[in-house]
Amino acid sequence: MAIEKWQSFGSARNFDDLFNRFLGTRSVGAQNTEPEAWSIPLDVVQDGDNLVVTASVPGTNQDKIDVSVDDNVLTIKAESASSSTDDTDSYLLRERRTGSYYRALRLPETVDYENAESTFKNGVLTIKLPKLESKKARKLEVSAA
Repeated sequence: MAIEKWQSFGSARNFDDLFNRFLGTRSVGAQNTEPEAWSIPLDVVQDGDNLVVTASVPGTNQDKIDVSVDDNVLTIKAESASSSTDDTDSYLLRERRTGSYYRALRLPETVDYENAESTFKNGVLTIKLPKLESKKARKLEVSAA
């Protein structure tokens, strides 16, 4: 009998499985081949006076992407079709995701949504959101008293 250190959450793999089931982001493998909606991975960067959101939407056509802003919430919805057959019983391993993608992100009130620009190239969606002119930092002149 081997002596093992007791871990309150069991093995790390069991904890990851529990966490992923709670968030609904379980991996798609041989046991579960049903496509499911999943969160779009993204980066948000402050670039001067712009907020730049970069999202990965692989396998998606430009006409299947919907980007909207409502009440300071940026919403990205996309859909990618499976390039393989619908016979899910023949898969031995399935890791490439297909189906619906969704992500919502609350943005600061300083963003000018009217002048936002979005581009899509090679499976990457880039959204450039400039700051409102009235919300930009201003330099004040200091005078002698």
